[in-house]
Amino acid sequence: MHCIAQYMKIPKVLDEPVPPLTHWTLPLDSEIVLKLLKRFNMTTTTLIPQNAVFGFTSKITLLWLFLMAATTSSAQPSWITDRFPDDYKVPRTEWGHPDLQGLFTNEIDPNVVPMERAEELGNKAYYTDADIRAMKARAAQAQPEPELSGAAVSAPPAGANVGGYNADVWGIYGIAEDVLSTRQTSLIIDPPNGRAPIRESAWQTRQYNLEHVEDDYVHLTVWDRCLTRGVPGTMLPGGYNNSLRIIQTPDHIAILHEMIHETRIIPLNKSNHIDEKIRLWMGDSVAHWEGDTLVVETINFNDKIEIANSSAGGRLRGLPSGDEQHLVERFTRVSEDTIIWEGRITSPESFTQPITIALPLTLDPDYDMYEYACHEGNYGLANILRAGRARDAREAEGH
Repeated sequence: MHCIAQYMKIPKVLDEPVPPLTHWTLPLDSEIVLKLLKRFNMTTTTLIPQNAVFGFTSKITLLWLFLMAATTSSAQPSWITDRFPDDYKVPRTEWGHPDLQGLFTNEIDPNVVPMERAEELGNKAYYTDADIRAMKARAAQAQPEPELSGAAVSAPPAGANVGGYNADVWGIYGIAEDVLSTRQTSLIIDPPNGRAPIRESAWQTRQYNLEHVEDDYVHLTVWDRCLTRGVPGTMLPGGYNNSLRIIQTPDHIAILHEMIHETRIIPLNKSNHIDEKIRLWMGDSVAHWEGDTLVVETINFNDKIEIANSSAGGRLRGLPSGDEQHLVERFTRVSEDTIIWEGRITSPESFTQPITIALPLTLDPDYDMYEYACHEGNYGLANILRAGRARDAREAEGH
């Protein structure tokens, strides 16, 4: 119900009227179900299990479905149809598939659009025009001036964040213009409050590892160790190098990620996953088309990756994915320069219920993607461990 692509592509009015509720018969006629599903631009498989679609036995359930269909279309902010017109025609490849190809970025400032919604916003899913005007006014007053003259700069206090080179070297700072084209108030769109339902056991694991990064490399994330960002980590924004290139063939989709220069090669002609005994860093993916939307299902993860591994992930950074993680991604092109990516994450190890993250991928053909030579320049890992050994030496000397 909380599919962001559903928000972007406003469901059209039914081609034919749905019979009044009093005229519905049980079991429900299949044509009525399909019309209702079309009303909120969904398929039978995304609403309820396929084998249960026509097995309704309660008119209350039918009424709920009907009301949801009605309220879904009426709740859309008007600016959405201006930014992502409902009559947009997705371009096709020469073999007839929706064309998702191109170089895209997901540069998102977590100070403007965080992973989790601020608690005081409650279920407010979008920024309003007034919100954005206020953010721009604050940014105009508080925008820092980058120091690029080469003058000496004092070191941050012990334990403080040293920053990233997007801001401290290139002078790129988050401003109100960094509000997403979707105007989301958080990347998490489900649960409706935009907050992750984190298990206490997963939180304790996360906290222990973050507090002991100087003790042993195993406490650092797999991204810190230049191994991988995993999935969905590769799709989530970080502090820099937030680009990906999508390439299509008739039977495969390839996604080249700039960060850690990983490439996912996802088959379209494979219906079954590999044996469950085989566990992979990025899982095993199969894909298919649902209308104009690419749907990618990934399972068979190992137990060594995290849900998110950049500080931009907020509280999700360092949460263990677990080997039972189940990820369903949806890629929907909603305009010439925008693909909506949505990831439905089921992780019994970290969450008490599934969550959905969504964000726009913005076409940027002028972006230059460079090699991300992670191991070659990973001074941070060695220096973190050196700091730990220096601490041990001080403690041994009684300091």
